[in-house]
Amino acid sequence: MVLLVLGSASPASAHAALRTTDPEDGTILQRAPRTLTLTYTESVGLLTDSFRVYDPENHRLSTGQADHAPGRSDTVRVPLPARLAKGTYVVAWRVVSADSHPVSGALTFSVGERTVTTATAPGQTENRTTTSLYNIARYLAYLAATVLLGAAAFLAYCRPPRRAPLRPLFLAGGATLLGSTLALLLLRGPYEEGTAPTFASLGRTLTTRPGELLLARLALLLVAAVCAVCLRRWGGAVPRPAALTAGATLALALALTWSAAEHASAGIQVPLAIASTTLHLLATAAWLGGLAALLLTLRSTVPPQVITRFSRLALTSVIVLVVTGVYQSWRGLGTWQALTETTYGRVLLAKLAAVGLLLAAAAWSRRWTARLAVPAAKILEPAGGPALPAPAVADAPLPFRHLRRSVLAEAAVGVVVLVLTTLLTSTLPGRAAEEAATAETGIPAASVTTVPFAVGDSGHGKVQITFDPGRVGPNSVQAVVYGANGALAAVPELRITMTLPAQRLGPLDTGLTDRGGYWATNSFDLPIPGTWTMKVTVRVSDLDQVTVSRTVRVAR
Repeated sequence: MVLLVLGSASPASAHAALRTTDPEDGTILQRAPRTLTLTYTESVGLLTDSFRVYDPENHRLSTGQADHAPGRSDTVRVPLPARLAKGTYVVAWRVVSADSHPVSGALTFSVGERTVTTATAPGQTENRTTTSLYNIARYLAYLAATVLLGAAAFLAYCRPPRRAPLRPLFLAGGATLLGSTLALLLLRGPYEEGTAPTFASLGRTLTTRPGELLLARLALLLVAAVCAVCLRRWGGAVPRPAALTAGATLALALALTWSAAEHASAGIQVPLAIASTTLHLLATAAWLGGLAALLLTLRSTVPPQVITRFSRLALTSVIVLVVTGVYQSWRGLGTWQALTETTYGRVLLAKLAAVGLLLAAAAWSRRWTARLAVPAAKILEPAGGPALPAPAVADAPLPFRHLRRSVLAEAAVGVVVLVLTTLLTSTLPGRAAEEAATAETGIPAASVTTVPFAVGDSGHGKVQITFDPGRVGPNSVQAVVYGANGALAAVPELRITMTLPAQRLGPLDTGLTDRGGYWATNSFDLPIPGTWTMKVTVRVSDLDQVTVSRTVRVAR
């Protein structure tokens, strides 16, 4: 159920974001442009239908082939038709960021004068079925890899006397990872293009970096399966150092298929980030996947040294996770403010809270592990009397029941940590959000808020509100109303007020006026920073209107 809820949720913004456009969004040009230029915060990949341009009558224009600017993988140019009629044009775009996530958006520009366009913007940007299936496959792949690599580390380092209890874990983990990887490979193309599940784009997927990494993952799983069969048949003839070296190499290569395709592959310090992310994934697998293996092993009594070895393995994993996690947090956030003011920061805080619970559960498990490490003679020594004979000590029962419970609690919290980790990999990092919010001139970009509304049976839509620059001081305010079908809609009245409850300030009326297709004011003053309450009143007829509230963060 967790996978279904997270898989069907709206996808978060990915790493790349639109930095500048030429012509700029919302501008009125005296002459029609010959080329549309878009610059992103990082390099982007193009799809077969990355850019769509609609004229004021909602007719799609025939544009030239979109391509990167010479020497600029972050800049894309789209040739426009030679003659453009007067009016407002809508540009819908969808590209793939360097960290493999698709991003989309829309912008408008006008030739001669701004008109009320009927074009839908940005149109179909995603297919919910494809997105849900792809996200579920991502979560399953992370979970299966953690279980598979962690069980292998547990088997190699802790050396339990019986391997049979771990066999279902290897089979389930390997089958799930194989199936989820195949699903990701088949869904990759439709996920990027925002279309329904289909095999039509599989050929193009195989030529992209994410597709190549998924193919490499499948090949590594095949090699791992062959090695497992060979070890099972001729394990005694294979030197232990050679087997451990081969296993470590396969685990490292498998982890690289994730780190080379996610956030670490874009931004600053890419080689160091990929190395850090790879170690982070391996340490997570050794700890959480090892917990699953330990749970199965504890179904029967095991030698205390097995549990003691896992305790050392888990402690080493925690140290690696702390070091790599601090670096990745700094790289992803950029500033302390991003920890609370960005989605990435808030998800990271949730993950840190879950890790704190995980460490508390681990400390409780280590307590029982320490009890197991105490010489059995001391445990069974009667008060005031001598220890029992050695043979009786060796066969004495140990307190495994309490350890099973604490390890089970630790594993349950570990699943939450894995879910939050996977969610974090698809969330726009705080540093990238700040890059996207600041143009090349260093001027903060506008603050954009989308407010859905519903009035009766037919008055459904949303209002896109832009405060420029969205900080303390004078701001220009623009509001565009979209109907239920996504097209621009005209309403008889639109009013926006701002209130700062913490300072008992407001409501301040923005004073919007109808500018012919959109509502705006050139000067509205936000006097002090804080979390403001924005109330949007939309009247769709003489009798029907609705007021919707949203909170808006205003910085200095």
